[in-house]
Amino acid sequence: MDHAPRNAAALADRIAQLDADVRAFVPEPDRPGRLAADAQGIAERWPDAADRPPLYGVPVGIKDIVRVDGLPTRAGSALPPDVLAGRQATVVDRLRRAGALVAGKTVTAEFAVLAPGPTRNPRNLAHTPGGSSSGSAAAVAAGMVPLAVGTQTVGSMIRPAAYCGVTGFKPTYGRIPVDGVIANAPSFDTLGLYAPDIAGLVRAAAVVCDDWQQDTPVSRPAPPVLGIPVGPYLDRAGAEALDAFDAQVKQVRAAGYDVRPVPVMDDFEQIVAQLFVMNRYEVARTHAEWFPVYGELYRPETVKAIREGQDIGDDVYARARREREEFRERIAAAKDAHGIDLWITPAATGPAPRGLDSTGSSIMCLPWSNVGLPSLSLPAGATPQGLPLGLQCVAAWGADEQLLSWAPGIATALAGSGPAKAVGP
Repeated sequence: MDHAPRNAAALADRIAQLDADVRAFVPEPDRPGRLAADAQGIAERWPDAADRPPLYGVPVGIKDIVRVDGLPTRAGSALPPDVLAGRQATVVDRLRRAGALVAGKTVTAEFAVLAPGPTRNPRNLAHTPGGSSSGSAAAVAAGMVPLAVGTQTVGSMIRPAAYCGVTGFKPTYGRIPVDGVIANAPSFDTLGLYAPDIAGLVRAAAVVCDDWQQDTPVSRPAPPVLGIPVGPYLDRAGAEALDAFDAQVKQVRAAGYDVRPVPVMDDFEQIVAQLFVMNRYEVARTHAEWFPVYGELYRPETVKAIREGQDIGDDVYARARREREEFRERIAAAKDAHGIDLWITPAATGPAPRGLDSTGSSIMCLPWSNVGLPSLSLPAGATPQGLPLGLQCVAAWGADEQLLSWAPGIATALAGSGPAKAVGP
């Protein structure tokens, strides 16, 4: 007898119990009934255990800007769901073909911009889980689901992973198709994954990423060369994050890694300004049809972002795009000149801030999201108050498989339990 329906009942009970405090999931009128029916359909589709796909029966949370057949998309907003409706996202198609069970929609900041939702950090309910993929990170951190889908425009995958103490993976820009996903700023928007560990990320990435090379060995011997991007960028991290980062660097060095400080981004303030121009310009155009009709339903933070974008001219935007390409070339040249395989940085400016009015700063993710590089947040200890900290690892464009293959060795080094190793994805 297949136990998928019974597991679905346990999943519904777990979400009902834990989410009363965490509020990671968008409320659903009959979640137990839907999960039971969906799980029964999965069991009937793959009755033979030998033929079951890689994510058979795995519950997954889906950020509520990603369209899912059978569930309304609200995007954390008050707009009518039928206005936001559309074809199911390709990422959900792929998950369902791999046997995954959609546990439900997870809370997002309004339109994945700035205005936070009600989700609380499972590690300390008085603190933010980060944003905008707050619900997805919190659902995994609370143990409600072992897998969740989020998105990152600037820091919306990596920062919540760090704040909530889970692993978060933002692939190379474009590696997962974004059709069926409500856009924030299309030049940056990237789908990503949360899981309790690296193995869970690898299993899901092989399903949802285009052309995943599951069995390709890493091309360089282990351990990879790690680069620290010193200068104005790194100086934006808070004292608590920098102290923790210094300790993390000592740990990976003790495990045998070559860690090289590299002066980069002397013009960091200009890089921030360039991204802001592109981001706000694109946000305004994403909402060009909805905002004139439903503007009174938008929250103030989103209205401000749209208004800022409306004031940016085409020529200013075009110049910002050129500046981004120049930065992309400079950061790649610095990496090659110093023989760097992975950049390592604090995943956030510090631990999760207290309160739910802000989702925290995305500045530590900004330059890497700007140029679309794959990044990963690894749990890396905690503050004396028990709030999680994360280490961000950033690889070259398209080196997603290598990033995840190197990650277990770095995680082992951070845990202080042995020498670094690279493993096949």
